Amino acid sequence: MKTRAVRLYGKEDLRLEEFELPPLGEDEILAEVVSDSLCMSSYKAAKQGVEHKRVPKDLATNPTIIGHEFCGRILEVGAKWRSRFKEGSKFAIQPALNYRGSLAAPGYSYRAIGGDATYVIIPNEVMECGCLLEYRGRGFFPASLSEPMSCIIGAFRASYHTRPGDYTHQMGIREAGSMALLAAAGPMGLGFIDYALHGPRQPSLLVVTDIDEARMERAASLFSAKEAEGRGVKLRFVDTLALAGVEKHLMSLSEGRGYDDVFVLAPVKQVVESGDRILGRDGCLNFFAGPTDAAFRAEVNFYNVHYAASHLVGTSGGNTEDMVEALELMAAGRINPSFMITHVGGLNAVRDTTLHLPEIPGGKKLIYTHIELELAALDDFETLGRGDPLFRELAVITARHGGLWSLEAEECLLSKARKAD
Repeated sequence: MKTRAVRLYGKEDLRLEEFELPPLGEDEILAEVVSDSLCMSSYKAAKQGVEHKRVPKDLATNPTIIGHEFCGRILEVGAKWRSRFKEGSKFAIQPALNYRGSLAAPGYSYRAIGGDATYVIIPNEVMECGCLLEYRGRGFFPASLSEPMSCIIGAFRASYHTRPGDYTHQMGIREAGSMALLAAAGPMGLGFIDYALHGPRQPSLLVVTDIDEARMERAASLFSAKEAEGRGVKLRFVDTLALAGVEKHLMSLSEGRGYDDVFVLAPVKQVVESGDRILGRDGCLNFFAGPTDAAFRAEVNFYNVHYAASHLVGTSGGNTEDMVEALELMAAGRINPSFMITHVGGLNAVRDTTLHLPEIPGGKKLIYTHIELELAALDDFETLGRGDPLFRELAVITARHGGLWSLEAEECLLSKARKAD
């Protein structure tokens, strides 16, 4: 079967090509990819080429397919897996296989599987590792965001607290405790807020900070204090850009006790140190932001480490269990990953978008692999609609859903956009 895919040949060498997939093995699965969410990790792989730890050295002669946040349909199942997987089922993949200690992962290391393709062959090790996951919810794009959501879930699970009198670590955020999300009005921050409010364990106080007024206004419009209060959570948004005495104000919101859980979503020294200073007793500072500087440092109050049991934790990515939870919560309608999406495009938009991801403002860029569509911001739909009836209809739909991408918008795009294959 032929597929169209964006393949990596070397540093900044991405090519959209059509080629023949190899014959399906009895321990493999043939699948159609429908949607893929572009990730900064793909940008890093494209910038580093063979220097990336997950990219094979023979890239120039055996290119790999990029993209690892994807969802699609199973088309054909090899004999080995027919008792477990059914044709027509929707799926997502946890790319961190860790198969026999290898770093190989879909979207980085494989010639026949990656998210930025129309059709792929899922290799045996994905199933062996339990990383082929069924998605039972509506549409496709939510499952494409299950991987970034799994990173958020993993961070919540990695936080911990201690029990007075012994050395037992109680994993997870403190239920009914106080939580601060610092620099958290961006796309991943919105996911943090959503999960904090609608996940299995809620704080009683949730404070969200950022320095971008527009992003803060959008976050406050998406998550109302009234709705949060109905769930037993006091939600407060704090724009810290021009606020004098930021830490004093944040401490006052916690009535002087400090915070049980502080998540830092920006690799900024001052933000990390501010997070450390607002921790309460047995407070956990979770450094979620991934710095590019290998020598990144910030000061920590070790007096409080010793006498107040404050501590640090950090995670990079999520595991399969985290991703399963994300898929289940999405299918049940408890969390809404559409908060993260700010742009949509077709397979033809992948190359340039991936190579310029850091320069493109907004949140997640969602790709539909079977259509031709230049990358478009949801905020630009109304303007684009003046000359294009498709965008005119999409503008009406997104307005009806509060400016967010939606299942209705996805159905419209898939049925009316120009097909690429």
